[in-house]
Amino acid sequence: MNRNLCVCQDFLTDAHKARITAAAEAAGFTPHFFTPEQFDEASACLQDCEVLFSHIPELLRTAPASLKWYCCSYAGVDPYCKDPSLFANPDCLLTNSSGAYGVTIAEHIVMVTLMLLRQMPAYQADMARDGWVDEPKPIRSIFGSRVTVLGTGNIGTTFAHRARGLGAAHITGVCRSGRNDDPVYDEVLPISRLEEALPETDLLVMALPGTPETAHILNRERISLLPAHAYVVNVGRGTAIDQEALADALNADRLAGAALDVMDPEPLPMDHFLRSAKNLLLTPHISGNMALGYTRDITVDMFCEDLANYAAGRPLAHLVDRKLGY
Repeated sequence: MNRNLCVCQDFLTDAHKARITAAAEAAGFTPHFFTPEQFDEASACLQDCEVLFSHIPELLRTAPASLKWYCCSYAGVDPYCKDPSLFANPDCLLTNSSGAYGVTIAEHIVMVTLMLLRQMPAYQADMARDGWVDEPKPIRSIFGSRVTVLGTGNIGTTFAHRARGLGAAHITGVCRSGRNDDPVYDEVLPISRLEEALPETDLLVMALPGTPETAHILNRERISLLPAHAYVVNVGRGTAIDQEALADALNADRLAGAALDVMDPEPLPMDHFLRSAKNLLLTPHISGNMALGYTRDITVDMFCEDLANYAAGRPLAHLVDRKLGY
């Protein structure tokens, strides 16, 4: 007798559904597909399901204790780790889709970095205000720059490869363990040695999960260690930066600029001080999500891979430690 799994996503094509259906049938499951607009129907179906593939905490909260595995289609799983009450079954396995977002977020980092280095915000302001100012502004390049990647997971490392391809002179990785075997890094340091890297940084890229250990990891003291010509790009979690200290540094020209795709809070209020900070690019947490077809394809592939692992009793490849948050 087949077991049931519930899929509640809004990005699936017919090809994705066929891929999931084939993987489910091979694993002895019957898949049931819903969109977030069909929340009530999905919740009703979920009462007889062993597996849920979704990204909606509120839907998970309606699941019974018989749910054994929740696969989140996002890389970040902060809500599920901060609120254990979401799981009726305390032993329910949690996996994420970390690894599916490296390409799209790395390209976003390249985009905003080049916009900052090549004075795009100033040129846009000139065009909007004066129509045409053809005097070139001084620009800089990723070529020859010193890059520090804070968070050497899939996203940070995928960007590091692109920075290397664009000619970065030195790339330092900084992570919890202080270890990453990818040769793209010239050196990898533990977070306890972050202060050593900051003064030698032209571009600081932050790609960290939201955990108690990463909250305000870039605090006022560490911001002061960055050179005045440095740029900061954050695509991890807004809580990782002391935002008031960052704005103070930007407004006082103690930093050349920054780009934030993540903020605290989100959505960012219209009267928030970040909106008026100098040389700051803000985007509304859109560097990842499901906007790129490649991301959607990889997310489905990762779920199907772990569905086969789950059915065979093998360890799940994308298992999250709910205590650590990743």
